[in-house]
Amino acid sequence: MAKNTKGQIGVTTENIFPVIKQFLYSDHEIFLRELVANAVDAEQKLKALASTGTLKGETGDLKVQVELDEKKKTLKIIDNGIGMTEEEVDRYINQIAFSSAGEFLEKYKDQTNIIGHFGLGFYSAFMVAKQVTIESLSWQEGAQGVKWTCDGTPEFTMGPCKKEDRGTVITLQLDDESAEEFGTKGKIRSLLDKYCKFMPVPVVFGKKTEWKDGKSVETDEDEVINSIEPIWTKAPSELKDEDYLNFYKALYPMDEEPMFWIHLNVDYPFTLTGVLYFPKIKERMAIDRNKIQLYCNQMFVTDHVDNIVPDFLTLLHGVIDSPDIPLNVSRSYLQSDANVKKISTYITKKVADRLEEIFKEQRAQFEEKWDNIKLFIEYGMLSDEKFCERAMDFALLKNTDGKYFCFEDYRKAIEGSQTDKDKKVVYLYATDTDAQWGDIQAAKNLGYDVLLMDCELDSHFVNMLEQKLKDARFARVDSDTPGNLIPKEDKVKPEMSDEDKKTLEELFKAALPEGAEYRVEPENLGQQAAPVQITQSEFMRRWREMSAMGGGMNFYGSMPQSYEVKVNMENPIIARIWADREGTSDLLRQVVDLALLGKGMLKGKALADFIERSEKLLG
Repeated sequence: MAKNTKGQIGVTTENIFPVIKQFLYSDHEIFLRELVANAVDAEQKLKALASTGTLKGETGDLKVQVELDEKKKTLKIIDNGIGMTEEEVDRYINQIAFSSAGEFLEKYKDQTNIIGHFGLGFYSAFMVAKQVTIESLSWQEGAQGVKWTCDGTPEFTMGPCKKEDRGTVITLQLDDESAEEFGTKGKIRSLLDKYCKFMPVPVVFGKKTEWKDGKSVETDEDEVINSIEPIWTKAPSELKDEDYLNFYKALYPMDEEPMFWIHLNVDYPFTLTGVLYFPKIKERMAIDRNKIQLYCNQMFVTDHVDNIVPDFLTLLHGVIDSPDIPLNVSRSYLQSDANVKKISTYITKKVADRLEEIFKEQRAQFEEKWDNIKLFIEYGMLSDEKFCERAMDFALLKNTDGKYFCFEDYRKAIEGSQTDKDKKVVYLYATDTDAQWGDIQAAKNLGYDVLLMDCELDSHFVNMLEQKLKDARFARVDSDTPGNLIPKEDKVKPEMSDEDKKTLEELFKAALPEGAEYRVEPENLGQQAAPVQITQSEFMRRWREMSAMGGGMNFYGSMPQSYEVKVNMENPIIARIWADREGTSDLLRQVVDLALLGKGMLKGKALADFIERSEKLLG
């Protein structure tokens, strides 16, 4: 290589650089990731040559250095890896890895990012630089240094240089706009911390500082910004609980300690490593998603892993690393293919295995954590059939006394007393122990057990369980009168003419608040039972709740609230009201308001009127 040469980069359009800037602009910060990743690759290749004995001599202290000159607006990425010859620069830099930029643009016109497997990683530099220079010396014996310069057009200059150290220096002359955004040490440090903090070769940015004479001063020691052996690269047998907890704290410094974790480590039929944590969920509806970080050979890719793990697993936190997760033109956008599906299935299985292991071997600990992981498990059972099959063996039910049961044990505990006349086991449940306290106690007085189902997904969940559990149904404890929750035999209705039923309905509807629909039914509930009981149909209430949670039941969600008003014809007060139905308006309103009050439905002026009327009746 005796003289400088000029040429044109091998593309079929002169518009490649404006295209790169346009298509990559929304994600332009990844230029640093790509250039550092290339430098790390050069170091790794040198290690491989040394391990086979191909490299003569020592590798030296392998590292990648990033240097920023804020005044000159230059950024350098320096490695002491394998370097490049003139022929290699021509092959890898001058010949962009696609045949027709026109076809490329047409095919990927909808992408926002075109860096990645198409050999364009290096060219991301032109998103931020008005000129890029490469100075490189190959590891090969007798190699000469080569210098390549390009100003963002297809024209380049390439010639010899006096580089004496093996490796490559990439120098970016930042354009004015990029210098403003990326031309500070703070910004470069933040990008290195985001994308490069676990790369497998030391990445150096500046020098360590120490506090001396009342100020911070630089030392001679390199500031290595990354950890080259994160815990997911190690065998679980090498790690202690403290290691996992420290790593979690490093990833999420503001979070509470996780409840437990799963170490992923598989090398066939695909390569996948990582650690997934079960976080504590303080507020069930304020769940942090996008807390799983995806890496490719320890290089950060994205924290949006929706296409890799099932939706319910995005509630977990942690890291997954796989070179086998395919990326399209950009490393930041994932494709769905067979490998992704296999990886998703594997992760789901490992999560189920870990939960079942804790359930069997640490049952007390599992119960202690149940309230925090219940939402996660219910979500998984509702959205993933394979996970649901596994979870039926370790999911728990909790009753209003705070006791936990697996599905099989709970059925055995209640089927003797809670089987109805149709041979169905009735699972009674409450959603609010304070609001439904009276109904819970009434059910317990009849010898029934009541579950606590206070999770946001429970209306969907009980619907699913009715399909999974044989000969079973769920009934909220306030969905009917206590004696009718689990009917043992057909009830005898009061003997009333159709005309009397119509009169009874009109009489009570006149005393009920507007804005809802009421179905008034005469019942024989016994002399000691309340005169009026208001319930809401289990079916209608459940489907309304499912609609509110986005269950697609918009028809039910748009319907007005409807209630069943049970009038106990055997109660002495109702007998008085019915016998003197023309002159008992205050007494009628009082028993109706008492029923409304018991359901939390008496408010505002109606509540004030009730209090005033009560005082008069007592007087």
